[in-house]
Amino acid sequence: MVPHGKPWRRSNERTAFENPWLAVREYDAVAPTGKPAVYGAVHFKNYAIAVLPLYDDGTVTLVGQNRFVFGDYSWELPEGGGSLEADPLESAQRELREETGLEAAQWRKILEAQWSNSLTDERAFGFLATGLTHTQTQPDETEDLALARVPFGEALEAASVGFIKDALTVAMLLRLHHMASKGELSGGLAALVLG
Repeated sequence: MVPHGKPWRRSNERTAFENPWLAVREYDAVAPTGKPAVYGAVHFKNYAIAVLPLYDDGTVTLVGQNRFVFGDYSWELPEGGGSLEADPLESAQRELREETGLEAAQWRKILEAQWSNSLTDERAFGFLATGLTHTQTQPDETEDLALARVPFGEALEAASVGFIKDALTVAMLLRLHHMASKGELSGGLAALVLG
């Protein structure tokens, strides 16, 4: 697939709102068609980070917590924000340790994604973590977390039927299953994922 057309052009940036996590900006712009436009965008000051911790028995750890924006309970992979100045892998290692009390001997980036790229510049990085060992959890002071260790297939099914709604978790589970199906994982890891 080859890009076509002209890119958007932007000028005259104005900040409408800003806090430590994001900024809402408005731009005078010219669309790829040449038509003048005003464009609003949300700029995130952190990467979205997710970790898929896969145990030697084919189970994964999910984190349960109440989420503010939708006002509901969410089961998801260990996730959080990572500074734009930090290596996403270091942020993933920190998130896994903080939320689950796990450390991993092996790490592999399996996903890089853009969330809602018509309105935001949020980028996500997802890592597979294996060779897991336990340490102490260090949750954020606003987090009241529950942990569940479930078979990978059960987590994938929960995402496939809509019980797990967190987009990054759904994408990570589907990506790892796809990698296992297409021979992109070692035989042992693929067997764990495919059951």
